[in-house]
Amino acid sequence: MKNQEIRRLTEKHVAHTYARFPIALVRGKGSRVWDADGKEYLDFVAGIAVNSLGHSHPAVVRALEQQARRLIHVSNLYHIAPQSELARDLCRHSFADKVFFCNSGAEANEAAIKLARRYGGEWLGGKYEILSTHNSFHGRTLATLTATGQEKVRAGYDPLPAGFRQVPYNNLKAMEEAIDEKITVAILVEPIQGEGGVIVPEKGYLQGLRELCDKRGLLLIFDEVQVGVGRTGKLFAYEHFGVEPDIMTLAKALGGGLPLGAMLAKEEAARSFVPGAHASTFGGNPLACSVGRAVLKALLQGGVLKNCVKMGRLLFNGLQRLKERFPFVREVRGKGLILGMELDRDGSKIVEDCLQAGMLINCTAHKVLRFLPSLTVSKKDLDRGLTILEKVLARQ
Repeated sequence: MKNQEIRRLTEKHVAHTYARFPIALVRGKGSRVWDADGKEYLDFVAGIAVNSLGHSHPAVVRALEQQARRLIHVSNLYHIAPQSELARDLCRHSFADKVFFCNSGAEANEAAIKLARRYGGEWLGGKYEILSTHNSFHGRTLATLTATGQEKVRAGYDPLPAGFRQVPYNNLKAMEEAIDEKITVAILVEPIQGEGGVIVPEKGYLQGLRELCDKRGLLLIFDEVQVGVGRTGKLFAYEHFGVEPDIMTLAKALGGGLPLGAMLAKEEAARSFVPGAHASTFGGNPLACSVGRAVLKALLQGGVLKNCVKMGRLLFNGLQRLKERFPFVREVRGKGLILGMELDRDGSKIVEDCLQAGMLINCTAHKVLRFLPSLTVSKKDLDRGLTILEKVLARQ
């Protein structure tokens, strides 16, 4: 089928919850994809930070094939070897003692919210409120969209669940003043805001939140769904800031393209999850966890993190040069290979022009071009992408 035919099927039978571009992607290799009409594109979206090893990476394909021949799915009523091994690997390389597996970032954040509330109910006299920040994004379930600090995500779903409030990001004073000693149980933040415009916290902000939580007896939850698992050049974004949370959520890159989410927690908080407290039928699926192990191995032993740091620096410098040339570019920011270019205008036309020129990027917060290439991206592909972007910007 060609693009037009697939598009017609989508519009007829698939719920219209996405404003889709008029192409159907049918094949991928490394940092490149092809549509149903055979046109090639540089992919600097990577499934929105999902395909961290690129498309059809040999380690991912091998793990899929080998596990599919052994066991695709069984219930969590039984022990699952790949799940236990991935949990061990995640704990070894993080602050955590325990892992709960699910299928997505929203589910991971939902699990974190439930764990915090259960912990507050059992150990803190019934505290339940979770404070988050403006411009944050935590998911599309009813609880996680309520925690999200973007009105466009929350609109139309009133009445929203009680127990969530937002304060400005990067504002320790506002967070401290928002704490209610009677009901507040946790603070939920992204170490780098992705959907909010690739906002990197000011120096001392995350450290200040940690100190505030320690002082007031609160749980600190980091949402690393978009920035975790290598995206920033370290395995987890919190490592850049020298701060450990009590709970952390992961998804996107963890499954190498398969649906896989995880909530990691220290023992103190994790003890509130007992049999029957929470569950997920597909969470920790043998197939997804086998791929998750392959992703971690590639990051830690295959030189992928080093490539992310090196290529991230090259891309950042290239975007900075474009900023110096084009006055409508306000700022370039980010870490590793999650980078944002803020404009003084809406960026959707630039995204469309880049697509026509053979490069996929996206725009978030209306005016921020977001670049999320695979962590295995080559200098050749980065140079090509910067050349395309320069030509597009020159036409604005």
